[in-house]
Amino acid sequence: MSTQRYSVTPHPIETLLTWVKSGEIAIPEIQRPFVWEATKVRNLLDSLYQGYPVGYLIAWRNPTVKLKDGTSSAGKRILIDGQQRVTALMAALLGREVLTKDYETVRIRIAFNPRTETFEVANPAIRKDTAWIHDIADVFAPEARLLQITKSYTVQNVGVDEDVVFAALERLRKVINNHVGVIELADDLDIETVTEIFIRVNSAGTELSQADFAMSKIAVNEAFGGNLLRKAIDYFCHLAVAPEFLGRIEKADKAFAGSEFFQPMRWLRDVNDDLYDPTYTDMLRVAFTSEFGRGKLQDLVALLSGRNFETKQFEEAIAEASFGKLKRGVLAFINKTHFERLTMILRSAGFVTSGLIRSRNAVNFAYIVYLRGRALGVPAADLERLVRRWYAMSILRGRYTGSPETAFDFDIRQIEARGLVEYVQSVVDNELPDSFWTGMLPQLMDTSSSSSPYFMAYQAAQVKLGDKGFLSRDITVHDLLMNRSDVHHVYPQKHLKGQGMSRGKYNQIANFVLAQSEINIAIGARAPEIYFAELAEQCNGGKKRFGGITDLADLRANLRTHCVPDTMLDGAIPAYDDFLEQRRRAMALKIKQWFEVL
Repeated sequence: MSTQRYSVTPHPIETLLTWVKSGEIAIPEIQRPFVWEATKVRNLLDSLYQGYPVGYLIAWRNPTVKLKDGTSSAGKRILIDGQQRVTALMAALLGREVLTKDYETVRIRIAFNPRTETFEVANPAIRKDTAWIHDIADVFAPEARLLQITKSYTVQNVGVDEDVVFAALERLRKVINNHVGVIELADDLDIETVTEIFIRVNSAGTELSQADFAMSKIAVNEAFGGNLLRKAIDYFCHLAVAPEFLGRIEKADKAFAGSEFFQPMRWLRDVNDDLYDPTYTDMLRVAFTSEFGRGKLQDLVALLSGRNFETKQFEEAIAEASFGKLKRGVLAFINKTHFERLTMILRSAGFVTSGLIRSRNAVNFAYIVYLRGRALGVPAADLERLVRRWYAMSILRGRYTGSPETAFDFDIRQIEARGLVEYVQSVVDNELPDSFWTGMLPQLMDTSSSSSPYFMAYQAAQVKLGDKGFLSRDITVHDLLMNRSDVHHVYPQKHLKGQGMSRGKYNQIANFVLAQSEINIAIGARAPEIYFAELAEQCNGGKKRFGGITDLADLRANLRTHCVPDTMLDGAIPAYDDFLEQRRRAMALKIKQWFEVL
């Protein structure tokens, strides 16, 4: 006989909003970006007004924790599905500001036309039109008087029936009496079961991340400072993107501004560096894995709940210790010296712009390696080299692209067992043998994706090795990446298209070089045999057509740094497929040369 794992209870929207304001039900996402478009908020209000169902909310009680006196304590409800809907209601009905996905604080104003009983997102035209109540939050304000609003409306809209307007406004205000079903999951369910239930109940089948569960678990904890810890994670990620938000925190959140977390993140106010803008998932991964020696965030949720993995019981002492460790991990993550040293290490490897950083999880584990090495007292120069080489190996081998949590868990456990330095060195040696550079890498570079990790590594190599731009006498690849550059096709795109080649063929990364825009434009659609002949003439007293190099030896050297055969200047123009094959091999060896100096 099966046991029901949940209960379903209808609650008025007014009750839900009261729970949220009082903290009875936790919606940590309110402090994080609100991803709904304003039109979705409008549609939600219209559905409620029409009496249509708006879906269930799913809440989960904290797992029961055994307290010191032997009794158990069921925690607050965590709202694990319905956060966007409830946030939308608070924004529209209560006039609360929300953070957009661009980290802008905005008010979503939904207008209502009581004559047509329709909703619309407020805009300048609507705000000038007296037929609309410009912001329905005015109708739901505690001091609002429907009769007074009705009279004001009919004064501005002569001939409109007062009774019709009053009835529409009264119906609008009653939407907070509409009931929404709350599915409350049993407090003894484990994280895997809760995730499975969420996916099955949610009509969109949205994947609920373990990081979302962890953030919810942290947010509802007040006994061990989880509520402040969650804010520290959110605020740091926000400030990394929008440093000007610091002043708002100081003014609007005095409690946090006075906490131990605020001073360590104040340094972000002067930073406009976007090389690594972590999300809350990134922070949790790094802080948890570096401190706990585990890689799976579902373990973090269990530990914060006080789970004893041996007895399967929940104990307060374990919860308290786990919150303490996570706090140490977060403080280590946001530390100015640590964070800036990580970005400095990435830059020193040639990854000078965020456009070259494609694997966020590779950066995350590089940070874990750094924090572990720092805690172990590995000498700074040795640690920097270790992190550079680990990061390079990670992106070249796609170490964290498939199942990052599994890879994190495996690597950190091996580091625990074998030691950081020994493990990193052995993995790098095993993953990047000589055969990788000469056999596997050239094959992997047979791709038309300009965002491929191999092209990113190649560009980083050019930065690290101090290469000049393609056909440039003075401008470096570093300069081009930091300012403005074109990805030039050595065999021009239009020339190859004219031969009937597909996009996947002419956009091979082995056909790409970084060049100044003016050089790219000057070459245009010229066939390689034409413009390489003109380049040779340029170095023999002819007209300067492409860049400023006029010495033949310098030009040959420039081509070689771009892995382009300098024999092309002598008229030896290979067939396109042969060129790609030659250049892939040369690019792979250049990446090897780069790796060896990291």
